[in-house]
Amino acid sequence: MQEREKTDRYVTFKGIDGDGNARKLMAMLRRHIDDPARTNLFWEQFKEKLTLAESPDANHGRRLDELFLIHSYINNLYELFEEYEDTEALTLLRQIEVESC
Repeated sequence: MQEREKTDRYVTFKGIDGDGNARKLMAMLRRHIDDPARTNLFWEQFKEKLTLAESPDANHGRRLDELFLIHSYINNLYELFEEYEDTEALTLLRQIEVESC
């Protein structure tokens, strides 16, 4: 296993792939919310925000991104990943919270 470089977000974001980690977490999230048995109105509206994050021109120039959505909805994300016992996603979410939020 490759040793990770210690990061310190208060000094620099060097060594932190915030955008990559956010995209990876959104893919993990989609495994849950794309399942009709696991989604609800909140997550359906969240998917619309994800679509806007992928195309800022469709959002009147307002720039959303996955990291912004994670920061804004971090408690909802924790709740969903805990409910479905997705430890991999919870670990990544904690990492993103420490490094990037």
